[in-house]
Amino acid sequence: MINTLIGKKIGMTQVYDAQNVLVPVTVVEAGPNSVVQVKTVATDGYNAVQLGFSAKKAKNTSKAEIAHAAKAGLESAPRVLSEVRLAETPTQKAGDVITVDAFKEGQLVDVIGVTKGKGFAGVVKRFRAAGGPATHGSMFHRRIGSIGMRQTPGRTWKNQSMPGHMGQVKRTLQNLQVVKIVADKNLILVKGAIPGANGDDVIVRTAIKGQPKA
Repeated sequence: MINTLIGKKIGMTQVYDAQNVLVPVTVVEAGPNSVVQVKTVATDGYNAVQLGFSAKKAKNTSKAEIAHAAKAGLESAPRVLSEVRLAETPTQKAGDVITVDAFKEGQLVDVIGVTKGKGFAGVVKRFRAAGGPATHGSMFHRRIGSIGMRQTPGRTWKNQSMPGHMGQVKRTLQNLQVVKIVADKNLILVKGAIPGANGDDVIVRTAIKGQPKA
């Protein structure tokens, strides 16, 4: 069974739940996803399903991508491709469509996305370093300070917090609750915030750690 969908972050809003409590939610346009390729142990050495989301412009599509999509009976190549590993042999076939019906309200999901890029940042912004005194004449305000010791070890430790590129990394938010599903518009309303800017691609999957034991 497929428990993963590729989607797009629309933005944040707020809705009332069944207890009339105002809940902040992120709206995700999840699917529909087309099954582009099915992999099995016999043919590829492992079980997986390759999903495609959104259509790619013809002028930006290579011949290989067109042929790959044509094997699944798709008119245009998907803009985003992602592979979902499965423990058992897939029951889906190339050309099948996966929708938000794979999820239900109230369940927990993990959302995978790429955080917003913030460029080059110092340690105060990047690692929340305290910095120095803010008074006049200090000459030490937002700098990094000491990064090591003198003779021993005589070098900088690995993983030392330093200024550098901040953001634009893959992150997974776990155990987010599905507040509402709007099936006719392919929307999933997830409680809380998720990584990325509005319009970024995300992956929504059934939570791995937060599910109740059978």
